[in-house]
Parts: sequence; structure tokens; C-alpha cells
Amino acid sequence: QVQLVESGGGSVQAGGSLRLSCDYSGSSTNFNLMYWYRQAPGGQREMVGEVDIFGTTAYADSVKGRSKITRDYAKRVVNLQINNLTPEDTAVYYCNTKIANTDYWGQGIQVTVSS
Repeated sequence: QVQLVESGGGSVQAGGSLRLSCDYSGSSTNFNLMYWYRQAPGGQREMVGEVDIFGTTAYADSVKGRSKITRDYAKRVVNLQINNLTPEDTAVYYCNTKIANTDYWGQGIQVTVSS
């Protein structure tokens, strides 16, 4: 059974930084691509970034240049750091992976940025 658990959310002032973690587990070894998504109030879920098994990353334009995704294979953790946060970064952040055409999601974690 695949499980994804996010941690590290909370409230932060604009201009600050936040680091989210996603602990993943399960019998599947196919955690090749890991994703971070977010959903702002009243908005659609959008992809923030991704990391593959080689550590290669890609980011949405909205966070490019101020975000970094890292992963620790041994600990089975994927981290998302966002710097220079703005109120527009306020959202529920989700960890995601896709295995055999099935999406697996974490429970989501709230990030609130105040101006």
C-alpha cells in the first residue's frame, strides 16, 4: 500500500521561507517521479514541481527561481523549499506520485502566507 505523508506546513510572513517534506512508503519500488502540487482557495490543483530518480527537477513558472525540490532515497523523503513567499503561495500543498496509471496523494498540508 502506497502512503504519502506531508509535514512542515504552517503560517509564515511574506518574504519568508518554508520547507515541506513528504515521507513516502509502500511495497512498490516504483517511486520514480515525485511531484508537489498545490491548491489555493477556490482554485484548481496545480503542479508546483517534480523530481525524478536522478534528482532532475522541474518547476512551475510561478515558483521557478525561488524553489528547490530534493529527495533522500535512503530515507524515502522528498522536500520542497520555497523562498521569498508571497500571499499567492497560500494553498494546501500535496505530495503525489503515479504508479501504474494510478495517482497517489498525501493528505495535504496547509501553507498560509500573510502580508
